[in-house]
Amino acid sequence: MLPGSASTPLHRPLRRVQYAIVGTVVALTGGLGNALITANLQYLQGPLGAYAYEMAWLPAAYVMTNLSANLVLVKFRQQFGLRHFTEIFLSLYALIALGHIFVNDLSSAIAVRAAHGFAGAALNSLGIYYMIQAFPARHRLRALVIGLGMGQLPLPLARVFTTELLELGEWRGLYLFELGLAVVALACVIMLKLPPSDRIRTFEKRDAATIVLFGAGAAGLAAVLSLGRYLWWTATPWLGVTLACSIVLLAAALWLEHHRANPMINTRWLAGGDMLRLGLTLLLIRIVLSEQSTGALGFLQGLGLGNDQMHTLFLVMLGGCILGVGLSALLIRREHVGYHLIAAVAAIAVGAFMDAGSTSLTRPAQMYLSQFLLAFGSVFFLAPAMISGIGPLMAQPGNLISFVVLFGMAQNLGGLVGSAFLGTLQVVREKYHSSILNEHLTLLDPQVAARVQAYAAAHAHTVGDPAARPALALRQLGTVATREANVLAYNDVFLAIGWIALATLAWNGALLAWRWWHPPAPPPANPAPASTPALPIPSDAASGHP
Repeated sequence: MLPGSASTPLHRPLRRVQYAIVGTVVALTGGLGNALITANLQYLQGPLGAYAYEMAWLPAAYVMTNLSANLVLVKFRQQFGLRHFTEIFLSLYALIALGHIFVNDLSSAIAVRAAHGFAGAALNSLGIYYMIQAFPARHRLRALVIGLGMGQLPLPLARVFTTELLELGEWRGLYLFELGLAVVALACVIMLKLPPSDRIRTFEKRDAATIVLFGAGAAGLAAVLSLGRYLWWTATPWLGVTLACSIVLLAAALWLEHHRANPMINTRWLAGGDMLRLGLTLLLIRIVLSEQSTGALGFLQGLGLGNDQMHTLFLVMLGGCILGVGLSALLIRREHVGYHLIAAVAAIAVGAFMDAGSTSLTRPAQMYLSQFLLAFGSVFFLAPAMISGIGPLMAQPGNLISFVVLFGMAQNLGGLVGSAFLGTLQVVREKYHSSILNEHLTLLDPQVAARVQAYAAAHAHTVGDPAARPALALRQLGTVATREANVLAYNDVFLAIGWIALATLAWNGALLAWRWWHPPAPPPANPAPASTPALPIPSDAASGHP
């Protein structure tokens, strides 16, 4: 239906299976490389010789380039074809990953992540197109759901098996696997090409200014959100300067687009009620979904558990994602997407409130059900959210870039905002609870004195100096108090996520009820198609491609 999108001819059953396999490989490659690093940041810190805040540059670099690539990708696909974009950046990604095997420092690791951000943007779209080829026309909506869902599986999948890769070759095991994925995906794309597509001339000279301004502003915003809670927001001057510059750059890009006759980003369309509601809903859901990475996993890691001790929990989370993809594909209907969103947010809210009663004795087994619900909701909401925006997009195909930018920013920046907000909330609440607990830790309290004596007695066999034992006991008591303060802080985080999810649920429920009582007017019988000035150029078929 849109220029740059692959046509959908009839295929033999065997060819459909081949498209499904390639679509799976491409979709997993699009996210698995970054997921391997994100799931193992703490294990890579030592081999790369970096501080914790320096490691935060790795996921930030991916988001920086991914946002810029989303802005360019749609026009590049419409004018030159998605396959060319993918082959160029997959090759670049593979070369940089290969070079990082020999130059193992933080700078080269950041370069790999930045290259993966460009390649990942193309691979996510390419995986959806390949999956659409694998299904007949009557199941094309289900193909879209599966293609989108496959892009959400890499993170839980990476947590399942990366421990073995680290044992085989430390950080080189991860990067060799990532390099192998890139090479296999490149071979699949070259061997099994998509059907030809219509192409039009879309790039204009004024696009360059928007791309530079928007890309620089989004990159600065991603850097601030990624590093703010590590360097602390008010303690590092360059964070404030970067944030102010990012806002100015983004505002300049939007102002430039607002006054263009043929804009890349249609600000008037994005400012409509439906698009604003969709963007805010996506942002809120991505914030609450940070409960898994920043909340539950951070809580368990704070109690001293490693990835190998949470292996079963990761399998449960992967199972929830797979069930979410399958059930969403089975039940998807255009007229029921609102109910799917409500079901997904309700599952997330229930899972967050279940985790809010955690203690220092909580282990992964007590979080199986809650994390299963969160993983299910994280995938179950995605396809309905995108499909709800396709209706307005079909009426105005020229707004495709605007929709992609909205969806990509809500997804990527929503995740960064969620991690920054929840991480900051956890630190603030930990300081609060620590101050309360430390006020009551006095030796005048018989229970505190008895606990100190018990700790001192435990050191009797290892510390010969009787005067040093009480000092060690007090230090141990302080460590226990800090651990309990962290537990209480994480419970506050889980409660905050639950209330945000409930607010999102109530808001979407009210919108759904309003639309049920006040259905929209039917569209005119023969709406005038939206015209976009473009010059046709030869298609793939005319260029000799099969």
